[in-house]
Amino acid sequence: MPTPKPISLTIRSYQVGFGDCFLLTFAYLAPAGGSDLRHILIDCGSTGRPTGAPSLKEVATMIAKDCGKKLTAVIATHRHADHINGFATNDGKGSGDVLRELTPKLVVQPWTEDPKAEREATAPPAGASGLRAAGRRRFVAGLEGMHAFAGLLLEELQRPGLNLSARARKQLRFLGEENIKNLSAVRNLMTMGPTEYLHYGKKTGLSKLLPGVKIHVLGPPTPEQYPDITKQRDEDAAEFWHILGASAKQLTAAGGIMPFARRFASGSRARGLRHPPHTRWIISRLKAAHVAQRLEIVRALDDAMNNTSLILLFEVGGKKFLFPGDAQFENWNYALHDAPKAAANRELLKNTDFYKVGHHGSLNATPKSLWKLFKKKNQQNKPGRLLTAVSTMSDKHGHTSSNTEVPRRTLITALQTESNLLSTQKLKNAEPWWVKTFDF
Repeated sequence: MPTPKPISLTIRSYQVGFGDCFLLTFAYLAPAGGSDLRHILIDCGSTGRPTGAPSLKEVATMIAKDCGKKLTAVIATHRHADHINGFATNDGKGSGDVLRELTPKLVVQPWTEDPKAEREATAPPAGASGLRAAGRRRFVAGLEGMHAFAGLLLEELQRPGLNLSARARKQLRFLGEENIKNLSAVRNLMTMGPTEYLHYGKKTGLSKLLPGVKIHVLGPPTPEQYPDITKQRDEDAAEFWHILGASAKQLTAAGGIMPFARRFASGSRARGLRHPPHTRWIISRLKAAHVAQRLEIVRALDDAMNNTSLILLFEVGGKKFLFPGDAQFENWNYALHDAPKAAANRELLKNTDFYKVGHHGSLNATPKSLWKLFKKKNQQNKPGRLLTAVSTMSDKHGHTSSNTEVPRRTLITALQTESNLLSTQKLKNAEPWWVKTFDF
């Protein structure tokens, strides 16, 4: 008996503002007639929604309706809040409680979410060299330390007397909320169904649930596969793993990341005292430098979590659909240039038909080498033109003055000029989603 193949794929992007939430519905012909629908939810989270947009609980309720109250699988690309906080539970009344009731047959996450990864933090994985295992341990410990840092940062922002500009406070709050560990969502994802944890090149159980669909896992690599994944382009960021492997309690006790500005200034101001005139110049600059240092650290750590994103390519019906989460430069660099099958990966990606734009349109999540690969982009809007989709919200992350705004203007211009762009920002009156169907 021939293997069944999908006759269509419907992609829904829900209006979650700054976040991702996609439902993929693969339609098969049922043996007794009618259709057999298999629903894959990719992420559900947000750190900012436009006025009038549905709440995450309302989005979860819409997903339940659109999938007939049954999910085939859930894919959580990485742990950032704008991708998973919709899975948070609340005594049976949260968005995550609604999604849990959809009983997925499989929950897919990156290798960094495997609870065994933390247990292996005290011993090398079987067959791995001590040096490579140490790289994995430092990386996972660093991610945990990042959450500790983010939590303390949010506590600091609540303290009186902290002298920060509105812009610095906004950025620090966003990055703190984005990177704080959401235990409710993490635990829900871990237990809502059978789980698997993927890395570059690994086979996935999704293939059995989606016959006739070929699924390529193009990221993230492990430190054993690609040591540079533990770094950012700034080599100093590699040193953070040693510092951030400690627990929040240890970090607090050591004072290593306690706010310099508060220790230095807030106490004297609270007592109505003033610093001597000859010290004010250096104090203001020291406090400014400390703010810049904190921003530099949390940005590097934010990038590190993005580089744990799954990169999945679905190949079905002669078409290719690319979902890279928030994967950034290092993650992509391995797949495109340093992996043993990098040339084959580039060839595979050339005929991409649908590209879910990485990291809400940030400047470093769509490498130019990737964009140049796409053969179906063109400026003539010919049939078969590349379709791109971005779920995003302006004025939430980055700044135009530093050319780091999300979505990045130059990238959006290229997407609009050379592809058919679908954007949640184009939805009117905070409409709940856009829908696109591909027939095979």
